[in-house]
Amino acid sequence: MIAKYKQKTIPQLKAIAARHFHKFIRERDKKKPCISCGKYGALQAGHYYSAGQYPSLRFSELNVHGQCLQCNYFKHGNLINYTHNIVDRIGALEFGELKLKADLSKRDRFKWDRFFLIEIIEKYKELNKK
Repeated sequence: MIAKYKQKTIPQLKAIAARHFHKFIRERDKKKPCISCGKYGALQAGHYYSAGQYPSLRFSELNVHGQCLQCNYFKHGNLINYTHNIVDRIGALEFGELKLKADLSKRDRFKWDRFFLIEIIEKYKELNKK
């Protein structure tokens, strides 16, 4: 399994992982409204804690929810409304854990690991088949 990824660079692996993960999020949330505005329609995978500033949370299912293009892209996540709705969606305890992980990740230098990315790819590729 790992051999087929041997020639892939870290950025390539990250892109493949994101593709499979985002597909999973869209499928998981397809019957739910946009986490920010509540409208139904085509969803993107919107990160509560941005993937750029919090790379360790990029592939966290608690951190990523279905979000419409308007909120995710044009309103830069529409975080005020996202904040109001994420607690209802995942629960206060899980939101507290997510916030703690975000606080801790700000202190650590993050480095992408090939094997972690391959695990993400394989996990979400398999989940997307179901």
